Amino acid sequence: MQIQNIPSVLQSQREFFNAYLTRDLDFRIEQLKTLRKAILAYEDQLYEAFRTDLGKSKFEVYETEIGLVLEEAGRHIHKLHQWAKPLKTGTNQVLHFWSKSRIYKEPFGLVLIMAPWNYPFQLLINPLIGAVSAGNCVALKPSELTPAIAGVMEEMITRFFDPRYISIFNGDVETSKALLREKWDHIFFTGSPAVGRIVMESAARNLSPVVLELGGKSPCVVDADADLKVAASRITWGKFLNSGQTCIAPDYLFVHTSVKDELLRLMSNKIIQYFSAHPKESSDYPRIVSEEKTQRLAAFLGQGKVICGGEVNIHDRYIAPTILDGIGPGDPVMQEEIFGPILPVMEFSDIEEVIRFINSNPKPLALYYFSEDKARQDAFIAKTSSGGACINDVITHIANPNLPFGGVGNSGMGQYHGQFSFDTFSHHRSVLSKSTRVDIPVRYPPYKGKFRLLKMLLR
Repeated sequence: MQIQNIPSVLQSQREFFNAYLTRDLDFRIEQLKTLRKAILAYEDQLYEAFRTDLGKSKFEVYETEIGLVLEEAGRHIHKLHQWAKPLKTGTNQVLHFWSKSRIYKEPFGLVLIMAPWNYPFQLLINPLIGAVSAGNCVALKPSELTPAIAGVMEEMITRFFDPRYISIFNGDVETSKALLREKWDHIFFTGSPAVGRIVMESAARNLSPVVLELGGKSPCVVDADADLKVAASRITWGKFLNSGQTCIAPDYLFVHTSVKDELLRLMSNKIIQYFSAHPKESSDYPRIVSEEKTQRLAAFLGQGKVICGGEVNIHDRYIAPTILDGIGPGDPVMQEEIFGPILPVMEFSDIEEVIRFINSNPKPLALYYFSEDKARQDAFIAKTSSGGACINDVITHIANPNLPFGGVGNSGMGQYHGQFSFDTFSHHRSVLSKSTRVDIPVRYPPYKGKFRLLKMLLR
């Protein structure tokens, strides 16, 4: 949809919302079923688009994009009536004699969802499911850095949904700016902290509530007593999934001095096992999204000691899975989120030093700790803060719909997935319903002689 059409499309969406059709739960469920049907209809085109934009295999596309979204839509279809029921809550019967209190979940209205390029389908459609489930009208803004995927999504949404209900705007940064100039009832943004600040500033002008799903440097810590074989398998998988372009990928590795050499040996072997000795030729190893971002990542490779990997082909948007040893906290690779297949390694002998380092930096979106000792696990979680965390694993917490996904501090605000998505896109409206049969007069003036009674009632 064209940028000049934004005001008229949003006006038609507001009129559609004010017709109360989206308030009906059965309508919402039918739209979620339509969305599932649409995804299945365009599944093959999506695989082709992902191969074009990111070089991703069919397996990885389904694992990290399509499969997660289909599962999420099915969950909302089956649980929506339960989630949408008004919640009965307690009422102070001294102050509110003969009253009932309920919390109603009602839609905000017009919602803007802005998605990044690293998981361009999942991070657009997953929030859309929550917005539809909660009864909103939605405008979608895909990333312009994955044009093939954005084109398929635009065709899919346009074919299956009335633009008065769900609209989609492809375009560059000017399209994003134009959308942010409009008045929204809710904005959901996934991307970098730098752009998140711009979104929040724009939202503040209209007092629009926001959810910001950002990122940061997510630490991974392997202690002396960790199961090294399992740690090597899981960290290698999580770091190089999507060629490292994952907001919750392990950004850097802290490993105990006593097990560092063995862990790095095991991880180097896992890279060969997963992607062969020549990952460039593996159909399972994706590409960087653009030549510009490949050049940025290549600049990190002059630091530390390359344990494995290090090969670069800018034109092919390829950087081999790389492990850098001998990295210090002051090195450039430790100053910003890497967002690519480069894993810097630092060693430690005292876990308290690691905790102090983590806590001295902005709160990460994710945090990973490998240890077989329950007391150490509990202490590590208690002494640190992050959007989410895994013990003895990486990334997989995002796939549990019973856990909220979101950041804290610099890594974002707000949460979603499963019922948390429904709640995020719903206004929780408090309603007190009171009988007129009894009207206690203490609240009415004049107040002379009532103070002691008031204190007794509010005790």
